[in-house]
Amino acid sequence: MSYISVEHLTKEIGNDTVLKDVTLSLEKRGIIGLEGQNGSGKTMLMRAICGLIKPTQGYVSIENKKLWDDIDFPPSVGLLLEKPALLSSYSGRKNLEILSSIKQIASEQDIDAAIEKVGLDPTDKRPVRKYSLGMKQRLGIAMAFFEQPDLIILDEPTNALDEDGVHMLTELIVEQRDRGATLLVSSHDAEFLEVICDVIYKMKLGKIVEKIDVQRRAS
Repeated sequence: MSYISVEHLTKEIGNDTVLKDVTLSLEKRGIIGLEGQNGSGKTMLMRAICGLIKPTQGYVSIENKKLWDDIDFPPSVGLLLEKPALLSSYSGRKNLEILSSIKQIASEQDIDAAIEKVGLDPTDKRPVRKYSLGMKQRLGIAMAFFEQPDLIILDEPTNALDEDGVHMLTELIVEQRDRGATLLVSSHDAEFLEVICDVIYKMKLGKIVEKIDVQRRAS
């Protein structure tokens, strides 16, 4: 049984069909890639898996429990969708503190460790409006994993990152996989996905057009 199953998922918005009969599966402790250009449906599919949009047809199940039926959202998820959702008047650390107050499962040490892992300073008091785009992206990545969720969803996580940032991200993704997390990562950068992923689904115009087993191809 797959950890997450997407079955014949279709989403219509007005006259547009943004997802078209999408079927895929996510295995536990794996890194699954979504490759495609802007408008291919990657972000919309991630929104569906998070429970943020309801499909027109089909369903998503997590450990055999259907979203929008048995459960409203994945029980343990961290996500970075499009741009990081940050409170611009607060410091990076304060942003994580506010987020952690919802579930109250991350300690002060967890927050500091996550900020340091993405190459930021937990003692930096500057409001995030003064951060560069790369720093904001790093903070958004920290927000996705600092509570050590079972499922981590990263939408174009290399945006605004320099070479060192991409290297940091690669190590962090593998580290999270090794501790037992399942990661769904979207990117238009095929080379980046080939480095980190076990399986890549290529998307175009709301459809899955190809599935690539990276391990098998590399062997």
